[in-house]
Amino acid sequence: MSGLADIVVCDSTICSIEDGVLRYRGYAIEDLAEHAAFEEVIYLLWYGRLPNCTELKALKQDLAENAALPPKICDLLRMYAPWGNAMAKLRTCLSFLTHFDDEVMDHSFAADHRKAVRIMARMAAIVAAIERIRSGREPVDPRAVSTQSLAELFLWLLTGEKPAPVAVKAMDKCLVLHAEHELNASTFAARVTVSTMSDTYSGMVTAIGTLKGALHGNANEQVACMLEEIGDVSRVDDYIAAKIAAGELIMGFGHRVYKNGDPRATVLKGLAAELAEWRRDTSWYEMAVRVAALVEERKGLLPNVDFYSAVVYTYLGIPRDLFTLIFAISRTSGWLAHIMEQHENNRLIRPRARYTGKAAGQWLPPAER
Repeated sequence: MSGLADIVVCDSTICSIEDGVLRYRGYAIEDLAEHAAFEEVIYLLWYGRLPNCTELKALKQDLAENAALPPKICDLLRMYAPWGNAMAKLRTCLSFLTHFDDEVMDHSFAADHRKAVRIMARMAAIVAAIERIRSGREPVDPRAVSTQSLAELFLWLLTGEKPAPVAVKAMDKCLVLHAEHELNASTFAARVTVSTMSDTYSGMVTAIGTLKGALHGNANEQVACMLEEIGDVSRVDDYIAAKIAAGELIMGFGHRVYKNGDPRATVLKGLAAELAEWRRDTSWYEMAVRVAALVEERKGLLPNVDFYSAVVYTYLGIPRDLFTLIFAISRTSGWLAHIMEQHENNRLIRPRARYTGKAAGQWLPPAER
């Protein structure tokens, strides 16, 4: 079937999407977004259950202690042109981290989990370093930041200042919402890579390269471009009417696995409203709400996770081309869970293709062709 739609290729205990309900290890995403910190979700995805207080504290401490980057990572980033593609920089940095990990080819349960902590801890620091170095600022050393929240750490490393509680809350919920989504393109790509008994870092690089594609990871960036182009809520109706009349795609709507709406979008809409009030600027939120209403009315499509996340990240002051990188920070938790699950009961992933070419051919010498 085209795009492997509805084809089941593996068994997994990590995530389910059934009847429009997204669950991590059995927990509905709405409950996790409302009550769980991102670190709790990491533990849930990796170990199959929510942590107790001692386990959560230990994980936070492990992540904090491993967040600092090898200095050569920053040296590598300084070699890039400032305008170089941010996702390409992230992909290269993850690949380069391989050279600083002595357990790269150890696929044991314990080694996999130690590598997972190191990779997860450094993702936020890499993304923040990408932005600061390209804008002529020195990266902030994670060891100088007093926090054990990855959401707060990221915003602090990005701006160099302690972030507001409302911003930390929004970022933490975004990380929870994006953490895992069953066998999407990047997750499947990661599992294919490690099924060959390649290393965890190679699986992560594969996932990042897949997420980089416009049809998977950067739709929220395109949503932000659309809202900026619209400019004011008074222009929404004419803009959307023109898009529909021209048969053009409106990014951030519809989803292959959600027929009645993406449950993550509802949570993000609430965050967008809260941040709009905090910023005392409701213009982007009002534009987004009007766009969503028109697209539902005229095309029967509902917003997906990318639509309101573009508004949330804009209110948080995050550069647009980092939107997909934030997605990657969060999804690292899910990618690593799948990589470890693949290692536990590995079999090489080798699907077949249905041949649709010429039925038969006969070789002739060049002079007779």
